[in-house]
Amino acid sequence: MFEQAFRNIDDILRKEAGCTTELDYTEQSSWLLFLKYLDGFEQDKAMEAGLAGKEYDFILSRPYHWEVWAAPKGRDGKLDHNKAKTGDDLRDFVNQKLFPYLHGFRQRATGANTIEYKIGEIFGEIKNEIQSGYNLREIIDHIDELRFRSQTEKHELSHLYEAKIRNMGNAGRNGGEYYTPRPLIRAMVSVVAPQIGERIYDGAVGSAGFLCEAFDYLQKANPHRTTAQNKALQTSTFHGKEKKSLAYVIAIMNMILHGIEAPNIIHTNTLTENLADIQERDRFDVILANPPFGGKERKEIQQNFPIRTGETAYLFLQHFIKMLKAGGRAGVVIKNTFLSNTDHASISLRKLLLESCKLHTVLDCPSGTFQGAGVKTVVLFFEKGAPTRKIWYYQLDPGRNLGKTNPLNDDDIAEFVKLQKSNADSLKSWSVDAKTVDAANYDLSVKNPNGGEEVAHRSPQAIMKEIAALDAESAKLLASIKALL
Repeated sequence: MFEQAFRNIDDILRKEAGCTTELDYTEQSSWLLFLKYLDGFEQDKAMEAGLAGKEYDFILSRPYHWEVWAAPKGRDGKLDHNKAKTGDDLRDFVNQKLFPYLHGFRQRATGANTIEYKIGEIFGEIKNEIQSGYNLREIIDHIDELRFRSQTEKHELSHLYEAKIRNMGNAGRNGGEYYTPRPLIRAMVSVVAPQIGERIYDGAVGSAGFLCEAFDYLQKANPHRTTAQNKALQTSTFHGKEKKSLAYVIAIMNMILHGIEAPNIIHTNTLTENLADIQERDRFDVILANPPFGGKERKEIQQNFPIRTGETAYLFLQHFIKMLKAGGRAGVVIKNTFLSNTDHASISLRKLLLESCKLHTVLDCPSGTFQGAGVKTVVLFFEKGAPTRKIWYYQLDPGRNLGKTNPLNDDDIAEFVKLQKSNADSLKSWSVDAKTVDAANYDLSVKNPNGGEEVAHRSPQAIMKEIAALDAESAKLLASIKALL
């Protein structure tokens, strides 16, 4: 039923002129899903209060309850068409009353970790793009079919929502923002091995894949949790920051569907924080992230970092190193060119990483790991507080070309997780003594001594020459086709 409802919603959104991509479909269904969830959340809290002989103070005023404006029901439990708004009345209510009211919560919230703050942030940043009130009525009717009350229902919805995020993929993306494959995230979480009681952070949270998978990992690893441990998982374990409004909405919704009621996600540009201002209380035990690469930051933002560079991913890596507690552990995705680039920022950052952290593992990911990304990536695993002594490399090779119809799966990466525990050597893995790393450039390139293929970085001149040759060949083929016509 849930799957069919999601399909029906997308079919209606395709008719909307303001919704042209999977990004739009996900955004518009997300704010409605959030309000439907909030209604169930408030009903549950009111019931709990009633059983305890107390009165529940609703977050939303009565005219803005889902059961009042979106889905008023008759005595038979079915939609009351006499009370339910539709057409222009519904659209105008949403645009002129509902959204401004919900946006106002940001000013009234007592802190960024409250659900009131989340409401204000979400509805201050996104707009209702469903301009047909009749389409909006149809979508609301399908959303109303969904239930968030049981863990089973939330589990099914979370899987469907994850599939929606995956299908959204890289539509309209720029600045190196890509969907991180969940098998890779699960492997990273397994290697970093977070514990209940530790604080986990992602400063480029995206759709919150890392935090959701870490939550699932901790639940499975601790089946007999105490009430205090459950409270810690809900309120103080997971933290994130996100710059883009759409990603922020998706992250909140994704975490809610995974079972975290009021996610500690802050809507902000992480890189605007000056590293010099970070205090011990701000630091985290575990960091898991795939920061955007290829983006460029303004000069004033670069001033916040000791190693100044326009490359977004390099600024994030400095931020993560600073945000880790002594003894803290991290797994961070970054372009593989970071390991060998000869510019001042790359060399300085590699030096900082090796001297202030124990870089113990480098996972070399194959082309196609990130669908649509034109660059290869590596995952850096490190601990803060002691210099690097030995680096264990693993060259991931699934034995096939990865792509949209043939993505990375858990079996592909199972050997890496197994061998990493002992840093065992194999045809795909080897260790490098940090003493042998050239102090002139701190080159950490992936060079497999066990028969694997060494990654060859071609010069820009060679790449341009190949592009010119391909263009010439295309021109010749077009000329032949023209002649035939």
